[in-house]
Amino acid sequence: MLKSYKYTIIYFIGFSFLLLISATLLFEEKIGFSVKEVLDYYAGNESRFMMQKSALGLLKIILPHIFAFGLFTMVILHFLIFTQYKNTQKIIFLIYLVFITAILEMLSPFFTINGFEFFAYIKLASFFLFEALIVYISFLLFWSIIKD
Repeated sequence: MLKSYKYTIIYFIGFSFLLLISATLLFEEKIGFSVKEVLDYYAGNESRFMMQKSALGLLKIILPHIFAFGLFTMVILHFLIFTQYKNTQKIIFLIYLVFITAILEMLSPFFTINGFEFFAYIKLASFFLFEALIVYISFLLFWSIIKD
């Protein structure tokens, strides 16, 4: 692997961690990490003066995330092509898992506002799983640079 390409990957991993940290902080501040807080945020809570989110409001939030999640995951997974992990069953499984997790993370609020409270659990699980997968992929990339 070219030295300049290694630097590019290192910088991308660094910015990825900044993105993950800020996303976690924003999620905790805006929504919260408990199922009740997720339900309150999306389905509303009269005692806390929180309105239920509308489908249009969610769509306005999710539309830019669709592009960002897709682009971010495509770039970080694309870097794996240049490592020893390319074309392995593990990576193929990881690719599917990352995209399915991202889709669940974005679509679960729609089910939550329509009365399917179980999707509050899905929202939390998919958020944390997506973050963990990005950390894992970053570790694989970093490890492949060090070994090379």
